[in-house]
Amino acid sequence: MIIDVPEGKDPIGYVWGEMVPGIGVAASNFSLSVYSHSTLGLREFEAARLRIAQINGCLFCMDWRTERDGVKVEPEFADAVTNWRTTDAFDERTRLAAEYAERYTTDHHNLDEDFWHRMLARYSQAEVVELSMSIGSWLAFGRLNHVLGLDSVCVLPGHTGNR
Repeated sequence: MIIDVPEGKDPIGYVWGEMVPGIGVAASNFSLSVYSHSTLGLREFEAARLRIAQINGCLFCMDWRTERDGVKVEPEFADAVTNWRTTDAFDERTRLAAEYAERYTTDHHNLDEDFWHRMLARYSQAEVVELSMSIGSWLAFGRLNHVLGLDSVCVLPGHTGNR
């Protein structure tokens, strides 16, 4: 981690809340609103979120699983996201969410007419905007956490994986 965090301080809370409170708190509120106000299905949401996490390399984000009403995606879901082009675990909306996340992150200049035709056949314009804002949040903040090394010191409650 490249940021000096005072002894006894939570790294995420310190960096996001105390170091730059005018920006960090607003960024945190935006990030939390993506989870609190999403109207997207859990599988679509998680396919896009996990694809961004995989591309960013954010350890914390890759470990996280969004929960809605006590439900999370199955443990094999992350592998399906990695293989979004060929997996049989996804319906078309979920596959498109993973594709959009990848292309938004790595090739946004080439989101062509064919892609938008396929996307708008399955998603409303409001859903596309919501997914775009969510992807933007995950891209920015997951990358920030990884670049600053926060993802290597923040551990999910109950996390049993290795870091």
